[in-house]
Amino acid sequence: MEEELSRDHSGKRVALGVSGGIAAYKAVEVLRGLQRAGCEVRVAMTKRACEFVQPLTFRALSGAHVIVDDYSSDNPDPIAHITFSQTVDLLLIAPATANLIAKFASGVADDFLTSTYLASTAPVLLAPAMNTRMWEHPATRRNLRQLLADGVRIIQPDAGEMACKTIGPGRLSEPDRIVAEALDLLNAQSKKDLQGETFLITAGATREAIDPVRFISNRSSGRMGFAIAQAARERGAQVTVIAGVTSVPAPRDVEVVTATSAEEMYEAVKRELNGASVFVGAAAVADYRPIHLASEKIKKHDKSMTLALERTKDILAEVASVAGDHRIVIGFAAETENLLANAKAKLDSKKLDMVIANDVARTDAGFDSENNAITILRRGVETPTHLPVMKKTEAAHRILDEVVRLRRDSASLSAVHGQ
Repeated sequence: MEEELSRDHSGKRVALGVSGGIAAYKAVEVLRGLQRAGCEVRVAMTKRACEFVQPLTFRALSGAHVIVDDYSSDNPDPIAHITFSQTVDLLLIAPATANLIAKFASGVADDFLTSTYLASTAPVLLAPAMNTRMWEHPATRRNLRQLLADGVRIIQPDAGEMACKTIGPGRLSEPDRIVAEALDLLNAQSKKDLQGETFLITAGATREAIDPVRFISNRSSGRMGFAIAQAARERGAQVTVIAGVTSVPAPRDVEVVTATSAEEMYEAVKRELNGASVFVGAAAVADYRPIHLASEKIKKHDKSMTLALERTKDILAEVASVAGDHRIVIGFAAETENLLANAKAKLDSKKLDMVIANDVARTDAGFDSENNAITILRRGVETPTHLPVMKKTEAAHRILDEVVRLRRDSASLSAVHGQ
């Protein structure tokens, strides 16, 4: 957090929307955190939010008129929802109630804040806060999926005791975390350090058919690969994703090629590899497949069955073998034991430029999670970079930071040899 706040965000304009929940008072701390980072912050509130915190509080801190109703006689701008939304670098809603999330997802524009959302041309970041049952309700989950598909970035709420005394997820994330996520998004906007790079990324799981009904697969959701794709696109790169079976929406403005089996993914990579300057093998590709594919569903005739398997093609190793000097090749090592040793062996044996090691035996990160705890190993760098548990969206940017460093180091080395 201190590193983020140390960066100068002077001139960055943030619209802070506050909706009506008990956590509205924490928006004051969010405002102050953004201001300490150098941001100019304007505040808009729903009428219900005013029952928890008075607009005067935000006006005194921001030095600007706080908009609740754009038809109010004291509003200095008659089309505030247009100018307010289209003159900012980020629209941040903290807290975002279940009601407001539902309105955003449905395109309802019945007050200033919802109208601002529809008129916004800036990235949108939501920090939800609500009762645990409301957070876990299928309607809320459906609305969140829609917003994610629409390109909205969402900060997962914390787990803990609520004002209603229930315990579970739904509590507004801490203000410093919200500020860090906001600054991260602002940094991604201004940082186009991957312009000129062309990424080819594999994501998700493969399925290896046993018969017309059954298959061998794994728990990969595709979330990490998609997060890297989205982050690379935000930072100026051209991106193509070869997606296996995934359970999360694909990022916007990214070309997606689908492939179900390891063989299909291998063939797709071969077709798309030419011209890629960075290859990221984030997919969980099956190492083995059945030797024989049954043409009919296998019946339960015997008490046991032996399934003969054969190795699939090693996509990552083949890409690395033809990479040459220019292309950066990155692999993932999902391990349940001996994390660093196995990751280092993969880095060396396949002659990769970088390996991202993650412990998939953890319960707080990895498969089926929005979080990851990764360790980055780079060829020629003795000390691995250990990162704590963080959102996969944030981990994606940390990985790309290393890509930028690797490219810069490579350019410096070439210049030295050229001399």
